[in-house]
Amino acid sequence: MADQTSVPTRPLGSSGMQATAIGLGCMSLSGTYGASNDDQGLAVIREALDRGITLLDTSDAYGAGHNEELVGKAIKGRRADVVLATKFGNLGGRGGKVADGRPEYVAIACEASLKRLGVGVIDLYYQHRIDPDVPVEDTVGAMAKLVEQGKVRALGLSEARPETIRKAHAVHPIAVVQNEFSLLYRAEAEETLKTTRQLKIGFVAYSPLGRGLMTGVVDDPKDLVDGDTRKRHPRFAAENVKHNLSLVRGIEEIAHDHHCTLGQLALAWLLAQGNDILAIPGTKRKERLIENIGALAVKLSQDDLAQIADSIPVGAAAGLRYPEGQMKSVYL
Repeated sequence: MADQTSVPTRPLGSSGMQATAIGLGCMSLSGTYGASNDDQGLAVIREALDRGITLLDTSDAYGAGHNEELVGKAIKGRRADVVLATKFGNLGGRGGKVADGRPEYVAIACEASLKRLGVGVIDLYYQHRIDPDVPVEDTVGAMAKLVEQGKVRALGLSEARPETIRKAHAVHPIAVVQNEFSLLYRAEAEETLKTTRQLKIGFVAYSPLGRGLMTGVVDDPKDLVDGDTRKRHPRFAAENVKHNLSLVRGIEEIAHDHHCTLGQLALAWLLAQGNDILAIPGTKRKERLIENIGALAVKLSQDDLAQIADSIPVGAAAGLRYPEGQMKSVYL
């Protein structure tokens, strides 16, 4: 078992906080990729903490609050070991709306998350989706009040485009932006990084393994279990998944040369893009968690990094990042 000091940390922007370069995305522990089991979920979170991982990422949208309750139970008695991140405002189309960024809702959502998590303060509080009907300056203004009240330590945005980030940052410092970023899907992330770096904002990469595609283990979407949302995901559609897997297998030889798995190579490449980047791969399995942490030991040269990037060029992946209807709620 790793000593906590052996897991490298990275700054969360200019917030003064640090978190492990690899964190744990907890979404899949609440039914997103098929049925989940609370006991197994608790075991995975606690294993992550035991192995020195500090960054736990959740949202009030995951399992309609269930995920926050699960995380809260897992960290009980271990709050000091955790950099706790959660999010609000992702309605997913409920009531015909993709997001709720109303200032009055911000306060309500935060109180509910604090209660479910069983904590007095949230380390990193994100606007999960940008509300197209509410100026981001108004939403962030309300989030800033939570910092003043001591309920939140730092602020973040998720799926925000560069001009939105600039508007928000002008109201209150944004510590990090969390957008999708992987070898397969990186055009928008790389565009966003130009802005976050100018503003000294950190970048948290979600779906750093392309929702499992970068591990090379999903041969046929028909094999995905019932309830797995990837069954209706464009990148896993029959006409796309074969192409995407061919891209991934193009770096198998590099992984073999480095004595690591495809997933470890993909994570190592991502983390090598800059010390301002943290990754939050999710998993329901302890063995996959341990494998992901192992990516921290993979050392890549500049030639390796270039060869990997050239093997999977920007924009080469087939299929949208989300089903078409959901694309209206991302990168706003």
